[in-house]
Amino acid sequence: MEAVTIDLVSDVVCPWCYLGKKRLEQALAQVSGEVRAAVTFRPYQLNPDMPLEGKNHKAWLTEKFGSREAVDQAHQRLAALGHEAGIAFDFDAVEKSPNTLDAHRLIRWAMIEGPDVQAKVASSLFKAYFEDGRDVGDRTVLLDIAEASGMDRAVVCALFSAGADIDSVKEEIGMAREMGITGVPCFILDNQYAVVGAQSVETLAGALREIAALKRKQKAAAV
Repeated sequence: MEAVTIDLVSDVVCPWCYLGKKRLEQALAQVSGEVRAAVTFRPYQLNPDMPLEGKNHKAWLTEKFGSREAVDQAHQRLAALGHEAGIAFDFDAVEKSPNTLDAHRLIRWAMIEGPDVQAKVASSLFKAYFEDGRDVGDRTVLLDIAEASGMDRAVVCALFSAGADIDSVKEEIGMAREMGITGVPCFILDNQYAVVGAQSVETLAGALREIAALKRKQKAAAV
């Protein structure tokens, strides 16, 4: 079985990123006997200039899309796609568009605990925002998610208060932009190949199989 690394560049307030993450999980299930994958969540901010206090979600989206009708159409499409992937999008429950810097800091610290903890934190953030309508820019919400995911609440609280890793997360987001990433989700496979967008389960599974096959050929040629 070939090992493939997957760096998932995403933002926790991007519905396409939530969809892409779910589809990746389904793709990994399809190739479970062929590919051993290690997934790491990498930060990206679609709205880096969002105020720390956030903005009214519906008003901000209406301004961005130009009309309430356009927003509703986008949400209807996403709701249908989400249903297929096992996501219960509840866009009406979302009241605030938050700044996601603190959420990405939490995801970064979760990786120190291990990939399983990081995956649990990332999943909880997506669900909290898109299904439960919680404000993932609120540190109390972030601390609740950290604690429920097995992290030490007091330690995370101290890291937030100390301003830990603000510059590191911003630098990593800047590196993603310098690499040419302008939209998310972006799946970086084995540090060499990029799959951009919430691609289908079949597309993601196919890409993983192709990389695994290429690595087998390379190993055989080296013998």
